[in-house]
Amino acid sequence: MKRIIYLLAAALLSLTAAHAEQGVSSEQLGLSKTNVRDAPAPPLYTFSTQFPGTSQRLPRAYPGAPPQIPHNIDMFVPIKMGANQCLGCHNNPALWGQPLVQGIPTPIPKSHYTDLRNAPDKLTNQLIGSRYVCVQCHTPQANAQPLVANTFGR
Repeated sequence: MKRIIYLLAAALLSLTAAHAEQGVSSEQLGLSKTNVRDAPAPPLYTFSTQFPGTSQRLPRAYPGAPPQIPHNIDMFVPIKMGANQCLGCHNNPALWGQPLVQGIPTPIPKSHYTDLRNAPDKLTNQLIGSRYVCVQCHTPQANAQPLVANTFGR
């Protein structure tokens, strides 16, 4: 009886070992049905080549999102201490409360002239330092397609 059990166990082990040698291919791993060792390149995209004042305002990515920059910014970056080219057109408090007009630069909002940390009720006449580098929140729009479906903010 022991002999039969040993033979059955040996047969089962040999079958398992033969099957285990095949393994799992890299195409079968994960949710993607491509080889996990491939490094796919994302599709190429370009930024807007339109000059300031000639482009259309872009919709916000989600409610409360910073507005996107609809024009080319190659000649305006990098933004450095004492050198923010955006202020030349957008630093116009006289336009606060006025309707937005195509071709007229959108003014920097009052919130950017208020130190929300230290004096949230005090409007200053200078842009607050934490708001100086515009591209930390506002990004130029590219013709990039989403890599995955997204319903955030909708």
